[in-house]
Amino acid sequence: QVQLVESGGGLVQAVGSLRLSCAASGRTFSRNAMGWFRQAPGKEREFVAAIGWSDSTNYADSVKGRFTISRDNAKNTVYLQMNSLKPEDTAVYYCAADARPWGSASYSRGNYDYWGQGTQVTVSS
Repeated sequence: QVQLVESGGGLVQAVGSLRLSCAASGRTFSRNAMGWFRQAPGKEREFVAAIGWSDSTNYADSVKGRFTISRDNAKNTVYLQMNSLKPEDTAVYYCAADARPWGSASYSRGNYDYWGQGTQVTVSS
């Protein structure tokens, strides 16, 4: 059974930093695209960042230059380093994984087959 477990969320002041982790189990995702999405109250889930099988990356315009996605294949884990946080970054952050190998860093929710339960990030002003 595949599981994605996010951690690292919490409450932080504006301009602060957090690092989210997503640990996968049940299968390896070293050759798969993985992504981060977020959902704020009353809003749809939106793309944040993705990393492809070749470590290419893709970011939403709203986080470019502030967030960095990376992976550690030995740990089957993907990370999201979030710097210069803003109150509008407040949301539940979800990790996602593409079941198919050799995928690119897609921004489309439909490209991802596995999802974590989410971790809350709250940025105070």
